[in-house]
Amino acid sequence: MFEYMGDRLSNAIKNIRGMGKITEENITDALREIRMALLEADVNYVVVKEFIASIKEKALGMEVGKSLKPDELFIKLVKDELVNLLGGDYVPLETNKTPTILMLAGLQGSGKTTTAGKLANYLRKKHAKNPMLVACDIYRPAAIEQLETIGKNLGIEVFTEGTENPVKIVRDALEYAKANKKDYIIIDTAGRLQVDEVLMQELKDITTEINPHETILVIDAMMGQDAINVINGFNDALSLTGTILTKLD
Repeated sequence: MFEYMGDRLSNAIKNIRGMGKITEENITDALREIRMALLEADVNYVVVKEFIASIKEKALGMEVGKSLKPDELFIKLVKDELVNLLGGDYVPLETNKTPTILMLAGLQGSGKTTTAGKLANYLRKKHAKNPMLVACDIYRPAAIEQLETIGKNLGIEVFTEGTENPVKIVRDALEYAKANKKDYIIIDTAGRLQVDEVLMQELKDITTEINPHETILVIDAMMGQDAINVINGFNDALSLTGTILTKLD
């Protein structure tokens, strides 16, 4: 998407070159191209609207210094706003608690279970952690078996109590982790086909029970514009600390 938008932007900012000030008139074409590129990439229209408005507000009337040309200044502004749109500064995962508790949330089919295994492997290799996976998806057929298979292939322990209440599972898992020197707990929770009250209440109950240090939303990168509604739905209920995009290929 960004390469495509860069090509469109390069063509659109030709009229800015050589001018001493960035004005509404000479950035109109560039803003239109950026808007179209984002919409064609299926970015939510509300996000696009706010993004374009922010660039326009900051760009208008900016004086161009001797060290930067108008087009260079505008491109830098767009880049900075893209970084800000994606969350600003990089914040690493919490790894210093003993044990650190991370809960994965998301819709059914987003890739939570596979992501749980990848995270555990990453934490073991990059941070020398002794992680444990916790199977709390008691509804999806074979979800527990899938997590156990992933854990077995990676050599990482999986805590499961079958189809017990998820709150009891996480409570028992935390006690087990402390007794067995597991310093990172990754909880694979259930998903639904859409955001609903039952799903959110279960996740709230788990959060109340163990107060996770990280609550990560796993979201399908192909979801498109509806992603913003899913993110808002989960964040309103859980106060997310981050997100993981799956299926980027």
